[in-house]
Amino acid sequence: MTRLLTGSLAIAGVAFVIGLDTLRTPPNPYQAPPMLALGSGLSTSGGFCGALPS
Repeated sequence: MTRLLTGSLAIAGVAFVIGLDTLRTPPNPYQAPPMLALGSGLSTSGGFCGALPS
């Protein structure tokens, strides 16, 4: 395998995944989270594996 073939397959794979995701859920900029949440004022959500139970 050459680098050109491997790189082309990787780019095609990424494009396929992005296309599949876009077809499944069309992007909605009004409900999307900010791309960078640093300093956005939004509280964090989700779990943290290292957090101790309270």
